[in-house]
Amino acid sequence: MVVRASLTSIPSPARFGLAVIAIYLLLALLTPWIAPYLESEVVGHAYMPISIDHPLGTDSLGRDMLTRILYGGRNTLGIALSATLLTFLTGMVAGLFAAIIGGWPDQLLSRFVDVVMSVPQLIMKLFLLSVFGTSVPSLILIIAAVDSTRVFRLVRATASDVAVMDFVEAARVRGEGLGWIMTREVLPNITAPLIAEFGLRFCFVFLAISALSFLGLGIQPPMADWGQMVRENAILITFGNVTPLIPATAIALLTISVNFVVDWMLQRSSGVAE
Repeated sequence: MVVRASLTSIPSPARFGLAVIAIYLLLALLTPWIAPYLESEVVGHAYMPISIDHPLGTDSLGRDMLTRILYGGRNTLGIALSATLLTFLTGMVAGLFAAIIGGWPDQLLSRFVDVVMSVPQLIMKLFLLSVFGTSVPSLILIIAAVDSTRVFRLVRATASDVAVMDFVEAARVRGEGLGWIMTREVLPNITAPLIAEFGLRFCFVFLAISALSFLGLGIQPPMADWGQMVRENAILITFGNVTPLIPATAIALLTISVNFVVDWMLQRSSGVAE
């Protein structure tokens, strides 16, 4: 009864978003067992039509499209989540440190972030990937380094207002360390905007990986990726085959679903009525 009541209290868009996210995660976890073929296995000729053996046909190299879509979701989600977590950890720690310490460390970090943010994100990522290579670790680290500047700005702005409050000063007088003040005094009071930022940042990272892969500098073959699949099979649209639109639709659906859930969580954490 309690579970049913809690589920009915969730708005319909958020329930839809949670269901879609759960399906994506379940498919990502089960991909090695439910995919009909191996990720890079060539199973036929190029651009074979839809059949029982190949429910979505084959791609430009004769690989099964259904298998590639499943593995593409697994790869893209895993890398996007890893990059988002690293982005948030880096930006949050640096932002809290700058807001609480203040002085020249705050100014130094803030000016460095201003310089990085003055360059468009996509151009910066393309430049760094061309310099350091397009391996998966490089992709995660570069995305985290560039996107953490946005998290830093948000955390510093919100934490600066909290850091001057009386209870934080009382903690300093008690002799509490920097780690205590960051995690026990300031961080719990800025959770609402951080929840929203985490969801939005995941969407931005997810879309950035897909865009970089579409441009040829993201996840590299033979690994599957939705953005890469759209680029490789776009010619099929000319012949009336909508298979390349499936990964594009999957990207859009996940982005919309995450935003639905983020809106609901933000309302709950901030106490704003719907």
